[in-house]
Formats: sequence, structure tokens, C-alpha cells
Amino acid sequence: MSAPIGRLRSAALSLLPSPDDYREARRSWRTDLLAGITVGIVALPLALAFGVSSGAGAESGLVTAIIAGIVAAVFGGSNVQVSGPTGAMVVVLAPIIAAHGAGALALVCLMAGLIVLAAGALRLGRTVSYIPWPVIEGFTLGIAVIIFLQQVPTATGAGAPESTNAAVAAAQSLMAASWPEVGSSLLLVAIVVGVMLVSMRVHPRFPGSLLAIAIAAMVAALFGLPVETIGALPAGLPAPSLPAFDPATVSALVGPAFAVAALAAIESLLSARVAATMADTGPYDADRELVGQGLASIAAGLFGGMPATGAIARTAVGVRAGACTRVAAITHGLLLLVVVLVGSAVVSRIPLAALAGVLMVTACRMIAPRTVRTILRASRADAVVFCLTAVVTVSVDLIYAVLIGLLVAGFFALRQLARTSGVHREELPGAAQPGDERIAVLRLEGALFFGAAERTLERVSRLQEVEVVVLRMSQLQLLDATGAQVISELIASLERRGITVLIKGIRPDQHGIAERVGVISSLRHQNHLFEDLESAAAHARSHVSRARRDRAR
Repeated sequence: MSAPIGRLRSAALSLLPSPDDYREARRSWRTDLLAGITVGIVALPLALAFGVSSGAGAESGLVTAIIAGIVAAVFGGSNVQVSGPTGAMVVVLAPIIAAHGAGALALVCLMAGLIVLAAGALRLGRTVSYIPWPVIEGFTLGIAVIIFLQQVPTATGAGAPESTNAAVAAAQSLMAASWPEVGSSLLLVAIVVGVMLVSMRVHPRFPGSLLAIAIAAMVAALFGLPVETIGALPAGLPAPSLPAFDPATVSALVGPAFAVAALAAIESLLSARVAATMADTGPYDADRELVGQGLASIAAGLFGGMPATGAIARTAVGVRAGACTRVAAITHGLLLLVVVLVGSAVVSRIPLAALAGVLMVTACRMIAPRTVRTILRASRADAVVFCLTAVVTVSVDLIYAVLIGLLVAGFFALRQLARTSGVHREELPGAAQPGDERIAVLRLEGALFFGAAERTLERVSRLQEVEVVVLRMSQLQLLDATGAQVISELIASLERRGITVLIKGIRPDQHGIAERVGVISSLRHQNHLFEDLESAAAHARSHVSRARRDRAR
């Protein structure tokens, strides 16, 4: 009993922080601090913009970046992952807030956080590796399009649209736009876009978004432009509190909470995996990362924030700035906390149109033309999966897009796997003997599963003028229950036609399922199971010879 308890205790401890997380901090703390400050500068406008764009408010975005950023850094499974509000989460949250109100956000945070936490405790972290690359890039493209479209109402100063669909809302806002509001808002958007594009050309690491927002805010203040600003922010973090648990509300939010949790898990694990390949900062623990992200969303919800995920763009900034340990991500959260404590009055004057410009540029930067071209040229199946996932993401829902993308990708993968299966007739070993034409040696190869089994059955059933069939199964790489059932049916069918069936070389890993499903019991005699082809061929020739002698009598 003590051994299982010890393994369970060891597994539980592996999901918790340890001193080893900061072993390298003694050597790298200076670069970690600088990297954290750099990431904090980049994260500030994004946190504000994502909070506003989701409908939760700028304060919610900042709280999430601070609380979730620090909690995920301490408890997560990556040494350099930076967490907080992201564009993908905004895409999912915006319709939830529109349908259930901002008051439901804290409850969604807690429910989604508990789901992600449970997924980590159940060791489900590696499941993200089953998501194909075209699906990932497809919903990334769709997210980028939605983020861009979501900013159109703010960029035109048209106010809140009627529709929750980003494309429809963008069209409605364009039709409802009026002067001079649209001119003032578009001017600030143009300033932000221009400054960010120039700054990227000057130096990729330069915090162009922060400079762009500062310039846009000064232009709006100097010329008294009639644009909406962020508004008053509290000069500190709100006190933590539990949301009201109403059974009807909880029931209504179960589906949205699972959608949020699925996105949080997928995006965080993908970001952590990419971060692990960008620099030699150590591997990441997928299960612990889910635990950390679940705790981060729970903590953010208690403080009035929104669900958090790993943010690949901010993580990449940190890695490129020299981040080596969790100190960098913790520093990023502490810097944002300082901004809330001492700079909330300045932040409150930022025009919303400037934040819309930041997100428009961010959305465009999410699209990698080279990656799109590569996927479209890879194969027709990859192109279909990529385009379908992107279209469903924009037109329907992100989670449905991932599910549909997985189903379509799975269909193409199974079809390709089925094509690798085959039945080939071979010559008998040794010198030809009279009666060999009455013996068929059939080599089964590839994968014999539910997607290919019927085709195999049809091919073998066409055999004519044969007295003995030798099934070579040693080259069969995959055999499932359907494939085994088809083989047993095939044997029974051939035996009913008076054809003796011999089996050669069932693989050890397939012997169990072949025996349980009835392949071996379908044989006329247990001696019809052979280990090598020579023995099977000798038995087949002996059988044909006896049959010829019987007919001669």
C-alpha cells in the first residue's frame, strides 16, 4: 500500500512549485528583471485593449495581467511563459459577456479555472499534441480576423453594435458611423498604426505600441477630439470576493465555461511548447502548466479579472529580451501593479480608438503569410482543414472550429491510413510444384482497421479456383477490432466455399485481439496457424496433393 501512496504523493508534488524553479535565478536575475520590465511595457497597452474589447473593461484586463500573470508564473509548468488576457480569449468572452452580462465573468473565471485545474491534476496536458498544425494555424488566422473586426466599431466611434458576430457588427458600425466622430477616431487609429509600423522597422523590440498610445492620447487632448477614453480606474487592486452562485446562472454558464477552459488549455500549452523551442530555458511540464493556468484564472476571477492564458507574443518578447526563469514573468506582473498604483490617472485618459489601433496591428501581426502559403501548398487535405477551421472560427465559434477541424483532419488522416493498407498475392517459396496454382499466398500489410477492412474483404472474396489461402499477417502494422472481425468473417466465408485458410505470422501485439475477436477460432483446425511461411506452404501443398489424389480415385 505504501508504494502506490508514495507514487501518488510524488505525482502531486510534481505539480507544485519547488526551489528548483529558481535555481538559475542566481545567475540570471539581472537579465530576468530587464526582460520582465520589457514585457510589462509591451503588455500594458495589450492588457488595456483586451479588457476593453472583451466588454469587461480596461480594469479587468489590467487585473488579469497582474494577478494571473504572477500566479501562472509561480505555479505554471514553463520557466518563461507570460500569461494574461489574450486576443483568443477575448473572441470567446465577448459573446458570453454580451449574452450574460459582465456580472457573469467572475463565475465563468472560477468555473473555467476549476476545469483547467482538474485537467492538469488528471494529467491531460499532453492531449494538445493531438491537434494538427493546420487546425492550429486555421483558428489562429480566424482569431486574428475576429480581433481586427471587433475593433471596427471602436475605430469608427460608432458605439456598441447590435450583433455579437464580429463580421456583422463591423458592417453595422460602418453603416452607423457619422462625422465628426468617425474622423477623429480614424485619425487616432492611423497615428497608432503609423507609429507602430515605423517602430517595428526601427527596432523589433522597441515598445512601439506604448509610444503610439502616448502620442495618440496627446493629440486627442491637445485638439480636444470628441473621442471616448478608458475612463476612471481605481488606484489599486480591488478586494477579492466570491461571485454569487445562482443555480440557474451556473447551469447556463456550464457550456461557456467549458469553451473558455478548452481555449485556455490549448492556447497555454501551445504557447509553452513554442517557448520551450525558442531558447534553452528548460523543458515545460504540460500538466503543471494546466494547474498553474487554472489557478491563475481562479485568482483573476476573485479579483474581478477575466480568464487568462499563456500569451505567445509576450512570452516571445520575454525570451528575446533574455528571460531565463520565472522571475521575468513575475516582474512583468509587478510592473503592471506599479502602473495601477501610481499611474491610473494617466491611463484613464487613453482614447479607446488608440487601443483599437493597437489591436488591429496586433491582429495583422498574428497572420504569418509564409505559414499560410506553406499550408496551402502542402496538400489538398491540409489546405481544406486550414481554410475550414479559419472560416468556422470567424463565422460560428472558435471551439466549434477546433472540433470541426479535428474531425475533418481525422477523416483525411484515416483515409490516408486506409490507403496504406493492401492485399498482395505472392509466389510460394521454393521450386514450383504441381498444384501451386491452387494455392494463394496473400500478404496483408499496412493498417487493417474500420476504415480499410471492408475493402480488404472485397479483394480477398474475389478469389476463384483456389483450394488453399495462406494469409500472411506479419506485415500488418495495425489491427483493430473491426479489422479482426473482418478477417474472421473472411475465413468463415472461404471455409464455407471449401477453401482451406492458413494463417502465418500473427504479430505478438495483435495475437490477443485476434484471439478475443475470433480470428483463430474461425480456422478449421488449430494446426492451421504457422510461425513461418515455409511451414505454411508445405502444409498447403500437402493439402492440395491430397485433394488431387482423392479426386483421382
